[in-house]
Amino acid sequence: MSTINPRRWWALAVLATAQFMVIMDTSIIGVALPEMQKDLGFSQGDLQWVFNAYVIAFGGLLLLGGRLSDLLGARRVFSAGWVVLIGGSVIAAAAQTAWVEVAGRAVQGVGGALIAPASMTLLMTLFAHNPKELGKAMALYGAAAPAGGTAGVFLGGVFTEWLSWPWVFAIYIPIGLATLAATKLLPTVAPSRGAVDVLGAAAVTAGLALAVYAVVRAPETGWSSTQTVLELLGAAALLAAFFVIQRTVREPLMPLSIWRVPRLGSANLAMALLGAAWIPMWYFLNLYLQQVLGYGAFASGAALLPMTVLLMVFMTAITARLLARFGARPLIAGGLFVLALGLLWLSAVEPTGSFVIDVLPASLVAALGMSLAYIPAMMAALSGAPAEQAGLASGIVNTTYQVGSALGLATLTALATSQGAGRLGDLPALTDGFGAAFTAAAAIAAVGGVLTLVTMRPERSTAASAETSGQKIGV
Repeated sequence: MSTINPRRWWALAVLATAQFMVIMDTSIIGVALPEMQKDLGFSQGDLQWVFNAYVIAFGGLLLLGGRLSDLLGARRVFSAGWVVLIGGSVIAAAAQTAWVEVAGRAVQGVGGALIAPASMTLLMTLFAHNPKELGKAMALYGAAAPAGGTAGVFLGGVFTEWLSWPWVFAIYIPIGLATLAATKLLPTVAPSRGAVDVLGAAAVTAGLALAVYAVVRAPETGWSSTQTVLELLGAAALLAAFFVIQRTVREPLMPLSIWRVPRLGSANLAMALLGAAWIPMWYFLNLYLQQVLGYGAFASGAALLPMTVLLMVFMTAITARLLARFGARPLIAGGLFVLALGLLWLSAVEPTGSFVIDVLPASLVAALGMSLAYIPAMMAALSGAPAEQAGLASGIVNTTYQVGSALGLATLTALATSQGAGRLGDLPALTDGFGAAFTAAAAIAAVGGVLTLVTMRPERSTAASAETSGQKIGV
């Protein structure tokens, strides 16, 4: 029996804070984007690279980060990730040109890809002795992700309005140093022997980056142009090569046998579509508030604060109980349908719209859907994995969410631009473009709900599900 760590809840606070900050890094730039666009010369279409550079590096390297965590020791990789994240933050905060800003964001993403899987390994080590405590720890850790994503919107507004946009990156420097100092609270996990699948990591990251690049550039080059077709074919070839590599190398990043775990495939599909709908929502909602309604950075961030409160309260106090009562499948599907409803409501925004009438209620409905679906999808992906594959399953589901976010944002940005979102100053055109993006995101969420019902195996029975889930999440 493993020794119980008396400081495990303090250690969990460090890990949850790290998760909060890593995911916040994907959203804190949202409110600052218009100011960055002015200062660094981004076009309306290329502005999304400030987000996608991070997500591509983060999502593409998560599996490699998990493997390095196993081979080098989780606490060591966790610390190294924060060193890299701090370095990327310095670059992003000091950037004077668009390409340097994008490079800094990519370095931040590399740091995040090291931190996230190491955090999960450390969490599992801390609470492996008690399934009930592990469930509570997972719920708190899981809630930190969407809370960090939404809180970033508000904090980005605070820094941009009262200081300047570089502070949305500079804030990671003192927090990173404080986290490094707190790593003494974390357990030491013995490294294992093995090799690193560098070729597989390069193939999946390059394939994802090329796919997003092709979609981003398609509105300019043409969807049927030779350049776009070749780029998409190249991306497909790289991703296919990744799966071939995983079948042939001795120690792959992602052993394909993991997909035999019950509900892992359907849960990952749900997470991909959840990310593809949720991330574009807050991205375009920020632009609508500032570029159409004329909100300042702080006012825009504050306008989305109710979403943060709802997410935190619902995910920490209610979702776990609903999961124990009804099981994952109906919550994931129901959450995606509720998210679709909120997005469809947002699609009716007007150039002369009102925050109280057009934005607030719809955003709360969308946040309710997110809070219903996120943790159940994560738990469904992890619940069937044996202990020795829990870290891998976690890395896969996090990768899937980030990949869905990047491809969803790239696709919906292309759609919004084609519908008028690229015409700054033309409020009706901007609103039409944003409305089209919200409509498409609603369709993505609705499809996710349907596919969850079709592909996810239902629990044995409500009673059995309640008992099993209660044991897992500690309610």
